Parts: sequence; structure tokens; C-alpha cells
Amino acid sequence: MSPSKDWSGVDLHVVTGKGGTGKSTVAAALALALASSGRRVLLCEVEGRQGIARMFDVDPLPYAETRVARGLPDAGGGAGTVHALHVDPESALLEYLSMYYKLGRAGKALDRFGVIEFATTIAPGVRDVLLTGKVYEAVQRNSRSKGATTYDAVVLDAPPTGRITQFLNVNGELAGLARVGPVKNQADTVMTLFRSSRTVVHLVTLLEEMPVQETADGIAELEAADLPVGAVVVNLVRSRDLDDEALDAAARGALDTEEIADDLVRAGVLGETGGTGDREDLDALVEELVEEGREHAERRDLEEAQRALVADLGRPTYELPLLAAGVDLGGLYELAACLKEQGLGR
Repeated sequence: MSPSKDWSGVDLHVVTGKGGTGKSTVAAALALALASSGRRVLLCEVEGRQGIARMFDVDPLPYAETRVARGLPDAGGGAGTVHALHVDPESALLEYLSMYYKLGRAGKALDRFGVIEFATTIAPGVRDVLLTGKVYEAVQRNSRSKGATTYDAVVLDAPPTGRITQFLNVNGELAGLARVGPVKNQADTVMTLFRSSRTVVHLVTLLEEMPVQETADGIAELEAADLPVGAVVVNLVRSRDLDDEALDAAARGALDTEEIADDLVRAGVLGETGGTGDREDLDALVEELVEEGREHAERRDLEEAQRALVADLGRPTYELPLLAAGVDLGGLYELAACLKEQGLGR
């Protein structure tokens, strides 16, 4: 893990990662970590999967900001709140038409005729402007925003690494579609926030070759587009069950089999081992454990090689453990505590 950084000036935390790395889980844990000391945090999703609802065990989210959890308690017992928003392009376009063109019921009529679905499908650049525009609006609110909830931080569960630069670089994607007009103006305004110090893009990876390489490629693409890169979060890190000496012996197949057998007998794994059959079962189990130890040692060597590559990326790095029981709401709080302890959720 590399030295931490002060993230206190960040208003928008964008979380991305290769599919399967757990980016949505990390985004939810980060929201819980940030929502301490009475702070209010908005967690947004834009991929239409209702992942937030499943993680927090609530009903599918409407196109409305909904409180889903209390934040991680701080040392003094204080906790804030996490609100969630499921942003879909059709609803965002209806809201956009209502705000800028005063269409009201006419906009809903367009929705019934399928015009909105057509518009957001045929022009994906427009779709991304609508999705990011809603997130922008939530970040920009202040105490003067009439009737709207204000937030101390917004966490965006963003598209995967392979599409994140295209998604955030909305004015570049619109270059051939809208050179002037309100859509182009909105894209330019959104980019002002995305390229400022108020925004960071965190990348989630595993200690595996493909996710680490995609993370490196993602960082390079974000930097080329002048988008601010934040931290690298290494997810699903396995516990270190063997020390260096034992790992070396396991890799060479040189573990003390008699010692392992004695430990199994003392633990009562096979009961009494006086008979021939019992001894054969014990020997077979020891052989399986030695092979598992060798595979574990090989896996650790591969992970250490990838960890070195992550360190070479030159970004603040945080690690989250693989939870044996899986990730439920309690697991999310556990991961949130890990992030806060390491300095990302402060």
C-alpha cells in the first residue's frame, strides 16, 4: 500500500474498474466511509443494473434520490447518511426537456411514442451528457438550491475502465453531433467540473494480469484526456496464511508432511488413526494439503508481481480484503472501515 493522500477537497469520486473487479462494491463502501461525522453522501449509478438496491437490500430505486443507509460511525459515534440515485437516460432526458424546453406533458408524450429511447440510442454521446449532467447537478447544489438536498460528497459508480474516458469526456464525444446549442453548453459545463480538482477517478483492480494492465491503460487514457486520476483500489486481496519461510517450502514441495499429519491428528480431523484405512486417508489428505500449499505459494508469487506493477503506477493505493462470507450489508461496512482506516474515506 502506498502513502495516502488528502481527499478532503474532492466533491465527486468516480469509481471505475474492469468488469469483475468489484467496482460497484468499492463505490458503495466508499460512500459509507465518506458518510461519517454527520456528512451526507449521494451514491449514483448509471448502468441500469439496480446494483445499489441489491447491495443495500432495498427496493429497486426510482429516478429520485433515496436514503438507503446510515454512514460508517466515526470515533465519536456520529454517522451521516447515504442516499442513492439510479440515473437512467430516458428519465434524465425528460427532466432535461422539462427544464430547458418547458415541454412538460409533451415530453411524456414523446416517451410514449418511443422517441426518447430512439434519441438516446442513436446518439450515445447525448446519452452520456444526460447521465453525467444529472450527476453534475447533484455536485453543484448548495444551500441556496431551493427544495433540493445538498451533499458533502457524491460517489459515482461509473462504467467500466474500457469506456470510462469516453463516458467522462462528453464534449469530445459530442464534437460531431452538437457544435452549438444547450446540449453542447451542458457538456462544456460538465467538463469544467470533471477536469477540476473537485473530481477524481479511482480505479479498482485485482492482483491479476488483465485487470492490472487495463488499469494501467485506463490511467494513460484518462491522463491523455486531462481527466484527474485518483487512487488505485486493489480489491479481493487474499489473506497471507503462510510466512515467507513456509511459502518457500510450499513452493518447493518441501513442507514437513509428518508435522502436518501430527497437527491433523491433534485437531481430530480424522479421529483415531490406528488402522490401515485411517492412515491411508490421513496420507491422502496430507498430500492434498501439500499440493494446495504449493498452488497457494505460486498464487502469492503472481500476486506479488502484480502488486509491484500497481506500485509502479505511481498512484495512492489501497487494499481491500477478500471476505470469506461474501459481501452483504455487514461486509460493506467492513470494507468501508478498511478504506477509512487507510485514509480514502476521510
